[in-house]
Amino acid sequence: MFFASDNWAGAHPDITANIAANAGGFAASYGASEIDKKVEQRFNELFEREVAVYFVGTGTAANSLALASVNRPGGVSLCHREAHVIEDECGAPEYFTGGARLHPVDGALGKMEPANLRKELKRFNPGFIHAGQPMAVTITQATEIGTLYTLDEIAAISAICREQNLPLHLDGARFANALVTLGVTPAEMTWKQGVDIVSFGGTKNGCWCAEALVFMNPDQAKDLPFIRKRAAQLFSKTRFIAAQFDAYLKDDLWLTLARHANAMTGKLAQTINGSDKVKLAWQPQANELFAILKKSDSEKLKAQGAVFYDWNPPHSADPIAEDETFVRLVTSFATTEAEIDQFSVLIKAL
Repeated sequence: MFFASDNWAGAHPDITANIAANAGGFAASYGASEIDKKVEQRFNELFEREVAVYFVGTGTAANSLALASVNRPGGVSLCHREAHVIEDECGAPEYFTGGARLHPVDGALGKMEPANLRKELKRFNPGFIHAGQPMAVTITQATEIGTLYTLDEIAAISAICREQNLPLHLDGARFANALVTLGVTPAEMTWKQGVDIVSFGGTKNGCWCAEALVFMNPDQAKDLPFIRKRAAQLFSKTRFIAAQFDAYLKDDLWLTLARHANAMTGKLAQTINGSDKVKLAWQPQANELFAILKKSDSEKLKAQGAVFYDWNPPHSADPIAEDETFVRLVTSFATTEAEIDQFSVLIKAL
């Protein structure tokens, strides 16, 4: 019963097979191979426009290089106060930008609220050089607590970015999970709402290690090749990342895997909703679920083979009792109904 993270899941067999199929022979290096070009064209089709695509190995690299690409002297990127980029990147965005800062913005349920973004931007008076200058806004979809921005909410944030001449970046480590819940296209969730740059994740959804930086305006990415090289993220054998995306995107496998992961979280939520010992912190919207239970019950579940993480409650969440704990459970493409059923038995026995 592995609910610690979708990073714990392995790779989908189709993706593994495609890596093997592209492992022999010779292919141009550094992104110039035929399969690289094929996948780049697939991204154009996916986003319904010509985009610039750059493969990297990790989500941390994707997010950090996205912000580095729009860096300014004294630069400040605004993000939700509990976003992955500020809480869980070990300062990588600051490192790769050479000192640009991340500035927190409040919002309930893991989402930046437009009114709060506007308020925080007012703190940066162009005439007061000591505070630095805003250089970007970044949002996470799905958020760090498994909630989703609606299209209108993305558009509202984008409108503020346009007023301030700031690019909008979307951290899409769980891009597919958000997309299938909203029932929209990649174009509708991104550039049609004003998103400029996307960190397009595949690793959490069945790939080995495949992430892509996608620029909706290729002209905006003119310095990215140099930034990526300097950051040691230009792989010589990029065909192995391309091969993953080739299989991932073929016949909408990526959406099928995300739908399964989300469905497993929905089934997990039904189990918890039927319990008087465990309660949902809020209804899940993608493939992450957050719950509150007694610390003693949490330890019992773990002792019986359930794997999940204790989690810091969001600042906007209601306080929990001293004898309670806040936990996160994540499902993946590899989660089975049998695991959920087994966990359900343990929950009922508490």
